[in-house]
Amino acid sequence: MNQALRDVQATAGATFTTVAEIEVPNSFGNDVEALNALQTGVVLHDRSHWGRIQVAGDDRIRFLHNQTTNNFQPLQPGQGCDTVFVTSTARTIDLVSAYVLADSVWLLTSPGYNQPLIQWMDRFIFFADQVELRDLTDTTVAFSLIGVGSDALLQTLGAGAIVGQPSNYHLVTNLGGIETRVAVGCGLAISGYTLFVAADQSAALWQCLTEAAAVPMGEQVWQRLRLEQGRPAPGQELTDDYNPLEAGLWYTISLSKGCYIGQETIARLHTYKGVKQQLWGVKLSQPVAPETPVLTNGEKIGILTSCTQANDHAIGLAYIRTKAVQPGLKVQVDETEGELIAVPFLSHEYP
Repeated sequence: MNQALRDVQATAGATFTTVAEIEVPNSFGNDVEALNALQTGVVLHDRSHWGRIQVAGDDRIRFLHNQTTNNFQPLQPGQGCDTVFVTSTARTIDLVSAYVLADSVWLLTSPGYNQPLIQWMDRFIFFADQVELRDLTDTTVAFSLIGVGSDALLQTLGAGAIVGQPSNYHLVTNLGGIETRVAVGCGLAISGYTLFVAADQSAALWQCLTEAAAVPMGEQVWQRLRLEQGRPAPGQELTDDYNPLEAGLWYTISLSKGCYIGQETIARLHTYKGVKQQLWGVKLSQPVAPETPVLTNGEKIGILTSCTQANDHAIGLAYIRTKAVQPGLKVQVDETEGELIAVPFLSHEYP
């Protein structure tokens, strides 16, 4: 556990929860303030529990190109992409963000997926492959700055060179004298950045950012934002039951890059318009347990995968039969009324 960081957060009012065996702030007692800050300023979220993997060796780009859905070949140091690890039948494993460095590629995985993905990749490293995998989760920390004020905050701290760059672009800079890798994108379809720092510098960076007016935000608000935005999560929306097209992750898929694990299935689904279900947002009058069927006119059209309270209503994600999809469609989930809504993180065709 990163005790110095936890002490700084506890002083700011944090209560903690454990995610993927890592203790992180659940709330700072300021959930309403944090939600408001997204619209008017910037929030700071601790993503210590998200996995961080270094992929090194001369064959690293070719290897990741062949293992995941996006196109790594054109990427140069300082660039990156979001990509999906899938099985041979294109079932989803995890959505990750990849950052290309001069001598390696860093992967930001979902919470608890650092070791499973290392084990998965290791299965495909053959004797002659020059690929080395290293788990950086214990030695680094990731934060996200999220909100309309994130550009201004970084400019104030002297990191204005990152502002206006494309998604996943990244560079190393000093924030308050602390060496930090800053990447465009916060894991949601909201303006923001992801910051990587050595674990022993994380408490100092957290303090620097909050002193610069970033409002601390806990995991409780993140989970609400995840559902309002529509970001799918492993074990809920990303499982052996679904593929990336169904999961609304079309932007992570290259149709032109050639062979990779799961490519034949994805190409066939696209060519023959075989996507039979789609991930959509669902607005409900009250929370409902995941795995509850979604009905319309008494007919099952899908299944709820996640749900949480959001002000005077609940918000969830659900896989819906493609032929039944219609934004605003009235649905019944258990005894609760709701409607399908589009969510900004997901797309259902190529951008």
